[in-house]
Amino acid sequence: MSEKQITDFFVRYGAALGSGDLSAIASCYATPALVVSDGRSLPVQDSADVEAAFSGSADTYEARGLVDAKPNIGGMEKITDVLTLVTVGWDYLDTQGGVQPGESYRYLVRLGDNPGICVVIPVLSA
Repeated sequence: MSEKQITDFFVRYGAALGSGDLSAIASCYATPALVVSDGRSLPVQDSADVEAAFSGSADTYEARGLVDAKPNIGGMEKITDVLTLVTVGWDYLDTQGGVQPGESYRYLVRLGDNPGICVVIPVLSA
């Protein structure tokens, strides 16, 4: 998968996040997946788990007037022929056209015919 394809993947994921389309968000995950933070590791078994995890976030984004999420790709590291580690910072766009800085993550993406996120790690913003 090329750099452009990875960028396009995260643009699609961001559009799903911004619109609150839980099914589209879930389609961007290669389950089972894992969310790892300082305090815990959260297994994500299937699409229903992804949708449940994002249902509250979608409501929060809508309440804040956020309508889109734009990825800022900070780097890509090819781990294997199939796995790539991607650093992404997110900017959230509101209904007034303003930009609100968001979080940054490292995503381990499994590439191929149906690419998907298999590990998510929140990181400190630059």
